[in-house]
Amino acid sequence: MKIAVLGTGAWGTALSVLAAHNYNQVSLWGRNQEFVAQIAESRENKIHLPGAALPPAVNVTADLSAALSGAELVLCVVPSHGLRDVCREVAKQAGARNLRYVSAIKGIENGTGSRMTEIISQEIGTDQVGVLSGPNLAKEIAHGMPAAAVVASMSESLTVDCQSAFSSDRYRVYTSDDVIGVEVGGAFKNVLAIAAGICDGLGLGNNSKASLVTRGLYEMTRLAVALGAKHETLSGLSGVGDLMVTCFSDLSRNRTLGQMLGRGLKLEEILAAQKSVAEGVNTSRSVAGLSQRVKVETPIMTGVYALLYKGLSVKEGIVNLMRRDLKSENKQ
Repeated sequence: MKIAVLGTGAWGTALSVLAAHNYNQVSLWGRNQEFVAQIAESRENKIHLPGAALPPAVNVTADLSAALSGAELVLCVVPSHGLRDVCREVAKQAGARNLRYVSAIKGIENGTGSRMTEIISQEIGTDQVGVLSGPNLAKEIAHGMPAAAVVASMSESLTVDCQSAFSSDRYRVYTSDDVIGVEVGGAFKNVLAIAAGICDGLGLGNNSKASLVTRGLYEMTRLAVALGAKHETLSGLSGVGDLMVTCFSDLSRNRTLGQMLGRGLKLEEILAAQKSVAEGVNTSRSVAGLSQRVKVETPIMTGVYALLYKGLSVKEGIVNLMRRDLKSENKQ
């Protein structure tokens, strides 16, 4: 059996390590030939996932055709803003439509508001698409720490096969038919993690952060349901589970970015120093557009957007949240 993992970031690399426990052939593909060569030679992604050795079953390549050849499943793990271009390259490969695809990307496309599974379907012309999500930090997964995730697809055979392919004594996969809920839950929580990081950077304390995360879960659930998700999905692994780990872990890129903002650094400075993508920065723009489109108030997530792109100060953002009209807890 062979699986192709597209993307040599921390999460793509971690998933290739995970896949190698159940697959005897894993292709890890990246477009940067020099970087790919470094990983292949050292058998370690020293930039994005240092300390995690690649198993012998993982073949690192910059040849997309070779990566896809013979694959039974393709995991898409590139940054959200680059997925459409990668899918167009994949679509040129013979037999691309006959492959099955799973997105492990936690983002929403700017401008279109498209989810990652929608982009894959649009560009490759297939309905054999799913999404894998959950409270999964790349470093912990790569080092074999136990974790759980959920895979969702409209194809029951794809979800069951993916569940079997990845489940092991260190990784437990559940199934779902709620593609929208699983996908947007994994994307929205990154925006809230930036807000949680700001709380930490400002030293606002546990009460503030707990209140923010709880209300954040409420607003991301409202928005997800308005987009067609099931309410219970946001109470699961791809909702509250992923939200908790991203808002509280020191390994979270989005929380770390927020923490730096809270300490007074400018977004441009932070992004220039980062080696990996913090998806919440781009997703905040998408959330603002989606909230307007379906007329759902998301004061925390749109506040993060205003802070990142509209010049809102951190102090103004806090005052805006605290001085909103008083209302019942369970009403928008």
